[in-house]
Amino acid sequence: MNTVAIVGTGLIGASFGLALRRAGFEGTILGVSSEAAIADALAAGAIDRGLPLDQAVPQADLVFLSQTIGRILDSLRHLDPLVRPGALVTDAGSTKCDIVDAARQHLSRCQFLGGHPMAGKEKRGAAAAAGDLFDGRPWVLTPDEPSDLQTPAAREFRSWLNRIGARTLAMNADEHDRVVSLTSHLPQLASTALAAALEERLGAAGRPVAAGPGLIDATRLALSSYDLWRDILATNSTHIDRALAIYIQELEHIRENLRTRQLQEEFQRAATFAGRLRGTVRSGSSNLG
Repeated sequence: MNTVAIVGTGLIGASFGLALRRAGFEGTILGVSSEAAIADALAAGAIDRGLPLDQAVPQADLVFLSQTIGRILDSLRHLDPLVRPGALVTDAGSTKCDIVDAARQHLSRCQFLGGHPMAGKEKRGAAAAAGDLFDGRPWVLTPDEPSDLQTPAAREFRSWLNRIGARTLAMNADEHDRVVSLTSHLPQLASTALAAALEERLGAAGRPVAAGPGLIDATRLALSSYDLWRDILATNSTHIDRALAIYIQELEHIRENLRTRQLQEEFQRAATFAGRLRGTVRSGSSNLG
């Protein structure tokens, strides 16, 4: 892999460029984005130069689509005449079914391997990028077939993911969307709902709020932008609806048992999962071999 084209040089795209450099990548990293985003990525050292899509993609061994979901879908419609045979196209979209379907329809001259790096920040843009953003974090790959992970291009890409510290996982696109509706999309909406409810009742300008770090932790995700989440919600609405129903049912159970000891079991189950989750996040293992 000698040349990488990063399409979308925001937080994730620029962090990927920085992570490659940190891991020893000595090839060329091209950026495709707006003029301002390219300037920020250049200033951060995440890319070597910016080019239009039709100039960057033909040079690239790896094309990394790190845009919003809607823009990834649009990019996939234009890539096939541009890509070199043997190149690998991958993405960073937070939902996978629509993206994988679009790749099947529009890409025939190269391989596509869906991806989702489960890392990020509330801040956006290359100025917030970090080369260690993916350390120990899951990076989900969604091959159509297990053999898709064994092509020369895919094996090299996976090798670089390991070098940048990501914890690679493989699942099909629908399973990915079901799982992340529970592990990513539900936490975002729960945090947003909590902060919105409290803003309505406690948010008078200049009024101090009697709150500790627990509320700050619980509302961290509420700082996220709707512009980023709009496409995620639209492309995974069925799974998210089911996840919300599960959460609402649990809240109703808690509400009905505020004065009983039945909540002791819920606290124990919750503490067990929270502890296991923190152990999992720290793990650096991979299930891809």
